[in-house]
This record gives sequence, C-alpha cells and structure tokens, in this order.
Amino acid sequence: MNEVENLKINETNRIGGTNPYQKQSEFRSDAAKKARQKDEVQISAAAKEMLSTSKLSNAERAERINELKQSVASGTYHVEAGKIAEKLLPYLNNNRPE
Repeated sequence: MNEVENLKINETNRIGGTNPYQKQSEFRSDAAKKARQKDEVQISAAAKEMLSTSKLSNAERAERINELKQSVASGTYHVEAGKIAEKLLPYLNNNRPE
C-alpha cells in the first residue's frame, strides 16, 4: 500500500486547535480595512461663518481688490502703521504664552 493512503487525521473538531494561517489572514483583513479608511475634514463654525460672509460681499470685495491693485501699481498706496497696530494688538494680547 501507498503511504499516503494510510494517513489518518484525528480530532478534526478539536477545541483550541489553531490554524497558523488563520491569524495571518485576519491580520491582512484588518490591514485592508485600515487602508480603505478615508481622510476626513471638519470645518469649524467660525470658518463656515467667514466663508458665508465673504460670499455675500463678493462684488464689493472684487472692486476693493482692484482699487488696491491700481494704487499699489501706481505707487500711491499708503500703509497706516497705527491702524495695523490697533488691529494686531488684541490678537497679540490673546495669544501671548503664559
């Protein structure tokens, strides 16, 4: 008789029997799930408000930008340092490290 014909597999329903390939398969399955995850972006309420307000005055904004471009190109644009400082001061005071 051939040796292969004499082999028997005992206890096929053993509890606690392990399959080394099963864990490897599960690991690959988990890795595939992680690879399919997509990036997600959340926009804050403040950013949404800024976006909505900028859409309302789009024509006015474009006109103001054109005016500024013309004054910069002609060399007549004047920066008021005092106004810039007034606007920056509250921001700098709120973001000061303690």
